[in-house]
Amino acid sequence: MISRVADHCFWLGRYLERAESSSRVLRVTSALALDGILPPAQVWGSALTVSGEDEAFAVLYQHAARGDGELVQQYLTWNTENPASIVRSASGVRENARSIREVVALEVWEAINEFHLWLQDKRSLAEYGLHRDSFYRQVREFSQLILGTIQNSMLHDNAFDFISLGVLLERLGQTARILDVHHHALLQLPTSVVLEETLWLSLLRACSGFEPFMKRSAGRVTPSAVAAFLILEPKFPRSIRFCLHHACRRLASIRSPDEAVLPKLLSQRRLRALESFIAEQPRWLEGRESLHGLLTHVVEETASACEELGRELLASPAMPAGPAKADAPAVEGQSQSQTETQGADASQS
Repeated sequence: MISRVADHCFWLGRYLERAESSSRVLRVTSALALDGILPPAQVWGSALTVSGEDEAFAVLYQHAARGDGELVQQYLTWNTENPASIVRSASGVRENARSIREVVALEVWEAINEFHLWLQDKRSLAEYGLHRDSFYRQVREFSQLILGTIQNSMLHDNAFDFISLGVLLERLGQTARILDVHHHALLQLPTSVVLEETLWLSLLRACSGFEPFMKRSAGRVTPSAVAAFLILEPKFPRSIRFCLHHACRRLASIRSPDEAVLPKLLSQRRLRALESFIAEQPRWLEGRESLHGLLTHVVEETASACEELGRELLASPAMPAGPAKADAPAVEGQSQSQTETQGADASQS
């Protein structure tokens, strides 16, 4: 497979996962805002922080606008200049798929086009205005339909491996970001069992982990249990450990670490080292500061692995991203626009 095709496959997977994650976060944040237990600026500001678009939003609007739920949702859903928005992510999926039309299966292309056309249709705008929860759920269902079609209609060859690798690395970063933002929010609030439980449950819903967690924990919700589940659970497909393990497997399918002729991949070594680091963590993560440090490390190492992967195998290496700030959630040090490659736009040049 030539690097240009690999690049488009990789970013097709990343944009697809990004669209689903954005819709899931916005849907859960909307429900949390209705509860009225947190100030609007903190509720909607967390959605901006997860996407890494705090600074861009503040430049475009005002910092005080973080509390304007409608404005934040408009920015994260329809703004075409925001690389984390739903409409920009859906466009990225289609542009990358169009550039490698000979690689993706017909059923995959049809599902992607259906998603794209639905977002351009006036009916989706009407649904967004009248039934916001239904709109976000529809975005999630389209994303899952495309993922399922890729899984069940394409050859499981290198193209599939690169798409899956993009999905897993994007999901890995998103889970770490969401968990770190909630952890940071709890540090700013007075101690309250009810308040903490509400926030941790909303975190589980944002990661589609509410029901699996309840089955594992028998309904007992504690911060350490939720954190351990989202970081260490090997059988939950959105946990950090699961994503790392399967990302390493996909990369090993592309380039075996035992290959004697070809040079070793630094990105592969970095991901395997991160997988070992996560596997060695204690089952119960006590101490909020240690949790923040762990998640910061995951975000930084994932971003570095993506940059190295871009240099080693893909057509357009990722732009360098700054390190996460020590006194803020890991997500603040690295925006989606900083890590975005030219994969979605390569077909235009």
